[in-house]
Amino acid sequence: MTFNSRILRAGVVGAGVFGGFHASKYAANERVELIGVYEPDLERAKALAEKHGAKGFDNFAAFLSEVDAITVASPAVHHFEAAATALAMGKHVLVEKPIASSVEEARELIALAAKHGCVLQVGHQERFVFNAMGLFAVDATPRKITASRMGLPSERCLDVSVTLDLMVHDLDLVIALSGSAVKSVTGEVDAGRFGQPDIARAHLVFDNGCEAELSASRVHHERDRKMTVEYETGVLEIDFVAKTFNNTTPYALNADFAESPTAKDSLGANVNAFIASVLDGAPVAVPGIAGLRALDAARAIDGARIYGS
Repeated sequence: MTFNSRILRAGVVGAGVFGGFHASKYAANERVELIGVYEPDLERAKALAEKHGAKGFDNFAAFLSEVDAITVASPAVHHFEAAATALAMGKHVLVEKPIASSVEEARELIALAAKHGCVLQVGHQERFVFNAMGLFAVDATPRKITASRMGLPSERCLDVSVTLDLMVHDLDLVIALSGSAVKSVTGEVDAGRFGQPDIARAHLVFDNGCEAELSASRVHHERDRKMTVEYETGVLEIDFVAKTFNNTTPYALNADFAESPTAKDSLGANVNAFIASVLDGAPVAVPGIAGLRALDAARAIDGARIYGS
C-alpha cells in the first residue's frame, strides 16, 4: 500500500454542532474511516457517532489509541488540552478556531506539532472563500481594510469573548491579506452579558503601513458580515452572507466564487485540505502560526478598555 492510498483513521472531539459538521465531512470522504467521537457525555458521543457507523467514547486515551488524526471541535476553553494530548501521542490535529485560549498555549501546540512531526491545522474556514475569489493571488498590499461581523444572540461560544468567537475570523483574514507583521493593536470591548465581551472594535496597524478597522457583535439584530479592502487602484466590497462582491480594482477576481465548491462548503474544504496534508504531505492550508497570530491580536483587543471605563 502506497502512502497516498492510506485510509486515515479519524476521530472528532466534541459532539456539538461543529463536531457534527466535522463528523459528517470525515464520514463522506472515501479516504477516511471515521473511527469515533469523544465526548465526556457518553450518550451524546454515541448519538453522533452512531449516525455514521462509528463509536462513541468517553475515555480520551482509548479514543486516541484508535485514531491517526482528530478534529478538536469542543468548547474553546478545552481546545488546548485535547490538542496537546493528541500531538504528544503523535496524532495529527485539526483544531477549530481559536487555536487555544492563550498565546502561550498556542505556542506550545506549535512546538508539540514540530517535535512530533504532526500536522497542526486551524479552522479558519473563511480563507477558502478568499481563495475561491482569487484574492490571495493579488500582488498588491491593501491600504486599508474595514470589516464588520455581526451575529444574532446565541447560547453558543459564551465561554469566550466575541473576539475569539467572531472577530477572530476577520483578524486572520486581515493579517493574511496585509502580508505583514502586526505593529500595533488598539481596541475596546463591552462588559458582556456573562462576563465575556459581546461587542468589540479594533484598529490594527501593520509594519507595511496597511491599517484595519474591525467591529464584531454577537448581540446584533441581524446577521451581517462585510469587508471592504481598499487598494491604491480601487476598492473591493465583500458581502460574506450574500457571497457577492463589488470590485473597482483592476484585479481579475472570480465574480462567480459563490459557485466554487470551496466557497460553498468552506468547512469541508478545510477538512479536505487537512486530510491531504496528512496523507499526501500537501502544505498545511492554515498552519498553527496563523492561528497564533489571530489569537495574539484577539487577546490584545480583549485586554483593551471597557466601554465607558
